[in-house]
Amino acid sequence: MDIKLNDIEKNLLEKIADNSEFKEGAYNIRENGAGIERKTTENVNIVSKTDKPGIDIIVKENTKHEFVHIPVMITESGVSDLVYNDFYIGKNADITIIAGCGIHNDHHLLSRHDGIHTFYLEEGAKVRYIEKHYGEGTGTGERVLNPKTVVNLKKDAVLEMETWQIEGVDSTIRETVGNLEENSNFVVTEKIMTHKEQFAKTVFEVNLNGKNSSTHVTSRSVAKDNSKQEFISKVAGNTECYGHVECDAIIMDKGVVKAVPEILANSIDARLIHEAAIGKIAGEQLTKLMTLGLDEKQAEEKIINGFLK
Repeated sequence: MDIKLNDIEKNLLEKIADNSEFKEGAYNIRENGAGIERKTTENVNIVSKTDKPGIDIIVKENTKHEFVHIPVMITESGVSDLVYNDFYIGKNADITIIAGCGIHNDHHLLSRHDGIHTFYLEEGAKVRYIEKHYGEGTGTGERVLNPKTVVNLKKDAVLEMETWQIEGVDSTIRETVGNLEENSNFVVTEKIMTHKEQFAKTVFEVNLNGKNSSTHVTSRSVAKDNSKQEFISKVAGNTECYGHVECDAIIMDKGVVKAVPEILANSIDARLIHEAAIGKIAGEQLTKLMTLGLDEKQAEEKIINGFLK
């Protein structure tokens, strides 16, 4: 990178993106509502939108094993950032996209980022999409993140989506919509941990429209202190297809977790499954670890780390 980062910026990027891979691929860095640096490659072009804030990421067909980084940082209190990013992935391309947002807030004003990402995967394309959210700072101002992701998969396309929110975000509402054509596959893995008075809500809606399309959505979360979480999922099977949704949550202290599953079979050939489990850490797990020399707090942390790994 050509720009010189301060310690706060370096730390945020370290939390939400792997800095070591920036030099090897395309990237676009956004801070406080504006792009600050960009790099394109022969196979990946990044173009600013002219009608609204955001970028178009255009990947040539047959592009293989490239990385694209699109991190967002908010380092000023009181910033409200809205961005629209569209991804056009060419036929038979196979790439990794690393996104995410880090907020540093040392003051009393609310800082917020709303990112709307829309994916268009052509036939046979494959994307691994990683999105990490992180908040920090000594101020009382809230750190708010509201991402929305819309995934459109053509025949034989695959998108594997991994989302992480482990620390420092006061409020988040995540919406994810998938529209799948023939033989396409949408895999989602979500990991969330909330503390204090934090709130996290995720809404998944997947439409299995093409024959032999499939989805597997996995959510794992931990609610500590007085935090609250909601998990809402809807999978519609509109033809011969397969859908599996599982939600596992650990409650600690006075945490609250609500799961609202919905599976809708509009075809006799649709196979849809939903699983949900919510509860506290099992006493026998704690006892076993404490007999190995850990105190109760250390045992809890070890169990949580393994659960969210």
